[in-house]
Amino acid sequence: MAVFGDPTSSTQRRFNLFVAHEPDWVGLFNAFCDAFNQRNSDSHINSIENHAILFTAVDPAEVRAWLLGQEPSVALLSVGRSIDVYKDQGKPGEIARRYHFAELQGSHCVGHTRMATESAVTPAHAHPYTAGEDFCLVHNGSLSNPYMLRRLLERRGVRFETDNDTEAACRFIEWRLTQGDTLEQALEQAFRRLDGFYTFLMATPDRLTLVRDAFACKPAVIAETDDYVAVASEFRSLAHLPGIAGARLFEPRPEEIYSWKVPAR
Repeated sequence: MAVFGDPTSSTQRRFNLFVAHEPDWVGLFNAFCDAFNQRNSDSHINSIENHAILFTAVDPAEVRAWLLGQEPSVALLSVGRSIDVYKDQGKPGEIARRYHFAELQGSHCVGHTRMATESAVTPAHAHPYTAGEDFCLVHNGSLSNPYMLRRLLERRGVRFETDNDTEAACRFIEWRLTQGDTLEQALEQAFRRLDGFYTFLMATPDRLTLVRDAFACKPAVIAETDDYVAVASEFRSLAHLPGIAGARLFEPRPEEIYSWKVPAR
């Protein structure tokens, strides 16, 4: 699950980290402080179970490189000012209790439970996928040309972390954003480039966006009220929400971009 909350200062970033077994977050943070001379800085780390959030003003590229070289067992789940990402393997209810999901606060969130039809069953292969800063994507479906996208992006210096098809879509859309596209323009490019079946739900700090492929064979249902917007694969996931009886319920159309602006907090 990805949750968007109050942003850090403009100079700080939050690095969401995951370790599969026996994390030593105190040791990791001490090594980080020694490596970047952060003992008397605003850098700090908050941890719970196998998940931690490192807050620091150190350049994100340097933090990424250090984690990769110094602590390869630590997975970097996300980087940004607003986003926190939680991933683990197990039953959703158990994971929600382990990481205290009921206590999380934010303006919007994107969640996903994965039934793996290709690639490994690991937290690294779980959704939401992230790329760049404060951007995430979840995917219902399967792409038939992810390696074409991967070759295109790798030639431009984009680094991949898994062999999952969803990562190719996530990184392609984020790459288009770095080229100056708006999210809508990036998605128009995706409609032309991506081959396969997909329903994508994406989030940025100020926006929630949904698209489906030209055949729209992967399900989605939207509930809109004056108080919230909710999206799910099945209505049963929305049926318990307050005010659902009076909500505007509809199925999104193929290759149409649905986007909701998140009110400023």
